[in-house]
Amino acid sequence: MGKNYKWLLLAFLSLAFFFHQADRVLFGLLTIPIQDELHLTDLQIGWINTALFCTLAIATPIGGFLGDRFSRKWIITFSLLFWSLMTACTGLVGGMCGLIFFRSIATGGGESFYMPSAIALLAAHHRETRSVAFSIHQAALYVGLMFSGALVAWTLHLFGGWRPVFFTFGGLGFLLGVVFVWALKDGGNGRTERMSLPHGSTISQSLRAYFCNPSAILATGGFVSVVFANNAYLSWAPKFMARKFELSVGSAGSGTMLYHHIAAFAAIMAGAFITDACVKRHPRFRLVLQTTALMLGAPTLMFLGMAPSCAAAWTGVTLYGVARGLFEVNSHASLFDVIEPRHRSTAEGLMTMIAFFAGSLSPLMIGALADRMGIRGFEIGFSLLGVAYFLGGLSTLASALFTFRRDRVAE
Repeated sequence: MGKNYKWLLLAFLSLAFFFHQADRVLFGLLTIPIQDELHLTDLQIGWINTALFCTLAIATPIGGFLGDRFSRKWIITFSLLFWSLMTACTGLVGGMCGLIFFRSIATGGGESFYMPSAIALLAAHHRETRSVAFSIHQAALYVGLMFSGALVAWTLHLFGGWRPVFFTFGGLGFLLGVVFVWALKDGGNGRTERMSLPHGSTISQSLRAYFCNPSAILATGGFVSVVFANNAYLSWAPKFMARKFELSVGSAGSGTMLYHHIAAFAAIMAGAFITDACVKRHPRFRLVLQTTALMLGAPTLMFLGMAPSCAAAWTGVTLYGVARGLFEVNSHASLFDVIEPRHRSTAEGLMTMIAFFAGSLSPLMIGALADRMGIRGFEIGFSLLGVAYFLGGLSTLASALFTFRRDRVAE
C-alpha cells in the first residue's frame, strides 16, 4: 500500500459520501411534487422523515460495532450498493407505506453502515492531517447537497416527474459501489486497531469507553443540536421558502441547498487548516471553535425563521451555513480526541444513534406546526432550532472547561 494511499482513500470515500448525502436530501427537494401526486399531508411527510432518522439511529451503532471487528472495506462497499439500489426502488412507490419502507427503512438502513467505518478508516490513516481529511470528507456532503438542488431541477425539467430523479441517483451510486469492490483497500492501521481488541466482552468495553466518558457525552450534545437542526432544514427548508416567498420548486430547492452549502464548504475548509495548525499547541481549540459556531448559529436560525423578505431569508440561509461548517470541522475529531482508536467506530455509531434519535423529532415537530399554523408554524419551528443550537453550545463549552483535559487520549 503506497504512502499516498491515504489521499486516494479520502477521494474514494468523499465521492461515496457525495452520493450518501445527495440521496438523503432528494426527498426534501421533491416533497411538493411527491405530495401532489400521492396526496400526502405535511404531518405524513414528517412521519416519513422521522422514520428515516429513527432507522439511522437504530442501525448506525450496529454498523459501528461491526466496523471495529470486520473489514471496513466490505462494510462500506455493501452499504453503498444496498442504499443505492433502494434509492432507485423509491422511484417505484405508490403511497406512504412504500415511501416508509424503501425511503426510510431500506435506504436509511443501508446508509447507516457507511459512516462509522468510513470515519474510523480515515482516522487510522490520517493523524497529523485529521482535521483536513475529515473536513474534505464532510465537504463532499456540501458539494452533494449544493449540486443536488440543481440536478433535481434539471431532471424535473428533462423528465417532467420526480421518479426519474431517484432512478438516476440510485443508478450512479450503485456503479460507484461496483468500482469499490476492486478499488477500495482494507488493512493498514485500521486492521491493526481491530486486531488489538482483547478477546472477550469487547462490546461492553466499547460501550464503557463511550458512556463512561463525560467528554464524549458532552461532544455528543453539541452534535445532537446540529443534527436536530440539519434534519429539519433538509426536510422542510425547500418547501418553507417556496410557500412563504412564492418560489418554484426548482428555485427554492436550488437556493436552500446552494447558498447554505457554499457557505458551509468555505467555512469548513478554512476551519480545517486553522484547526490543524492550532490544536497542536492548544488541544481544546476544537471545542472552543465548536462552541463559537453554535452560539453564533443560534440567532442565525431564528433570523431565518422570521425573515421578512426573500433576500433576508437567503442571508439567514448563508449565515447558518457558515455556523454549521465551523462546527462540522471537528464534529468527529472532537469525539476521537477522547476515545481510544480501537473503540472509535463503535463510539461514532453510538454518537450518531443518539443524535438521530433526537434529530428524528425535528421534521415531525415542524410538520405538525405547519399543519396547524401554516407558514407561521414553519417560522416558529425554525426559531426553535436556534434554541437547540444554543443548548448544544453550552454542552461543548462544559467539555472545554471541565472534562476535556482529563479525558483526552494522547496519540
